[in-house]
Amino acid sequence: MTATFESRKSQAAALSIATQAFIDGQYVDAASGATFDCISPIDGRVLGQVADCGQADIDKAVRAARRSFEAGHWAQTAPTHRKKVLQRFAELVNAHVDELALLESLDMGKPVDDALGYDVPATARCLAWTGEAIDKVYGEVAATGPGELGLITREPLGVVAAIVPWNFPLVMAAWKIAPALAMGNSVVLKPSEKSPLSALRLAALAMEAGIPPGVFNVVPGFGKTAGEPLALHMDVDGLVFTGSTAVGKRLLQCAGLSNMKRAYMECGGKSPNIVFADAPDLDKAAQVAASAIFYNQGQVCTAASRLLVEESIHAQFVERVVAAGRKLQPQHPFTPGAAMGAMVDAGQVERVMGYIAKGQQEGARLVLGGRQASVVEGGCYIEPTIFDGVQHGQTISREEIFGPVLSVIGFSDEAQAIRFANDSEYGLAAAVWTGDIARAHRVTRKLRAGSVWVNYWDGGDMTAPFGGYKQSGNGRDKSLHAFDKYTELKATWINLEG
Repeated sequence: MTATFESRKSQAAALSIATQAFIDGQYVDAASGATFDCISPIDGRVLGQVADCGQADIDKAVRAARRSFEAGHWAQTAPTHRKKVLQRFAELVNAHVDELALLESLDMGKPVDDALGYDVPATARCLAWTGEAIDKVYGEVAATGPGELGLITREPLGVVAAIVPWNFPLVMAAWKIAPALAMGNSVVLKPSEKSPLSALRLAALAMEAGIPPGVFNVVPGFGKTAGEPLALHMDVDGLVFTGSTAVGKRLLQCAGLSNMKRAYMECGGKSPNIVFADAPDLDKAAQVAASAIFYNQGQVCTAASRLLVEESIHAQFVERVVAAGRKLQPQHPFTPGAAMGAMVDAGQVERVMGYIAKGQQEGARLVLGGRQASVVEGGCYIEPTIFDGVQHGQTISREEIFGPVLSVIGFSDEAQAIRFANDSEYGLAAAVWTGDIARAHRVTRKLRAGSVWVNYWDGGDMTAPFGGYKQSGNGRDKSLHAFDKYTELKATWINLEG
């Protein structure tokens, strides 16, 4: 893609946007004919009227998924065949990188450069890596005497429902559908009503790659009218989700109220970024502290929203973070090099501004930002915002804001840093900045988080599992561990003595 604002604007205007549901291999209207406006947070423009799916559409999609699974056109194929198809799927994603990046940007407001640099490549990488891993997942042979043979094998669950969020629509979808498809399941994907466009385009690419009709279905719609019926469906075998903890808890209830379907939730976070005075490079730590909260407008489950700083360096370090954050102002997402774009919608802007007001009411000191930004008329933009002097336990230090708001909290020693970090209902991610290798090991072992980074933020790739402790969820995405969510284990015992 030519990296100019005008060329991106022209390419966006030329996009053909799919707005129908994708069920049983074809685009279809919602059974009721209902639609909802898909509004771009960049400027408030309506991008199209998207099919508003309800119970009838969910039933139709699940029937298609069940029929395809039972027919075995995908589930019973050799792993090497599924590998080739997923790798072809990844190639098609890469071939449509500009289109998909623009859809992500138009739909949820992120900078096009971010979608080009991470979202689309990471989606392709997930599909390709998972495809390559299919034939590396083996069964087991139990330790027995000579008279019997014990086999442990994996079988696909059947029909998997995947409900994914709006902040990384493509990547979060890929983390679910790649291992589900790899193991031979059929999938019904419900994207967020705030960002359905890339998932609908992905469906056509899946068909082009060779995934049979009915194996991959996409049903856009709202949580109550599409998400809950899918979660409650008696013919869905597995339910996977990424999103807020509140919704995750509701979906776990749906699984229990229905058929006890396997249910795995990846939920919220309030991740601590701990900076000790002996950090090897305080300038780098400050730059990362800013980017780790303001990337994707702070709409990241692993956002480093709590900055814990040792008191001896507190004042000088906060000055560096503020200086770094001041450079990360929101711009039109088509602008080359834009550090921040638009919030996903007006409702999210209102939510975040409410937390900013709460922080001020509770006595935290606003040292950067705190206002809506006038970038594009009708758009949804917020300045990068930093609060210093936040007391552990205040609202903005406790609750997930999901916006560009950083809470800076001081600590006196290692024990207090660990206590503050762990005193949260969440346990998704954390980081430690220190030049003391012993301290690094001590602290990381004591942090109750699914991912911990030392002297950087957001490391890892497809080879390592991703997920959280406590109310950040259960189960793991990525790596070979992800396959556990999409398979049943079967023990088969054979009598060899006749």
